[in-house]
Amino acid sequence: MLDQQNHQGKFAEDYVRVLASAAGLLVYQDDLDYDGIDLGFRYPGRTGYISSPAIEVQVKSWSAPLCKGPDLQFRGLNEVQYNKLVAGPFLVPRYLFLVVVPSESDRYARVETEGLTLSRLCYYRGFEGEQPIASPSTKRHVPIHVPLGNVLTVRALRELVGAPTGSLA
Repeated sequence: MLDQQNHQGKFAEDYVRVLASAAGLLVYQDDLDYDGIDLGFRYPGRTGYISSPAIEVQVKSWSAPLCKGPDLQFRGLNEVQYNKLVAGPFLVPRYLFLVVVPSESDRYARVETEGLTLSRLCYYRGFEGEQPIASPSTKRHVPIHVPLGNVLTVRALRELVGAPTGSLA
């Protein structure tokens, strides 16, 4: 069995993969996590003047969320990781996906007669217009405010990618 940290991280990635599948999006992954990106999501079609719009994300999991007003205050990215999301401009937009999970792994998923329920929620945050940190360190962490209203849903994921939000035929 996986240790707690790897189990939690794998569940978080699988959680967003399920949402992407429900949204009708393709999921891709680089062969190395060298550029701070865990997963990419692409709409396999045309929307307006753009073919195959996409986003790239860093996925983090969190079992002890801290709320400050209308935001989650996340301190799980060091300055180097933060800069990999901020120091653009990027051709493909980048986001942080923050999956809040139960502290006990046996509560990650629940099967009922109505179907499968994945526990807790995923939130997202973009960084367009933010400034990178000069002389970043892997030893210092950045406080990141993630709005509680930014819940990642099938519709929200389609909107972030730039895909049509109606049903995909």
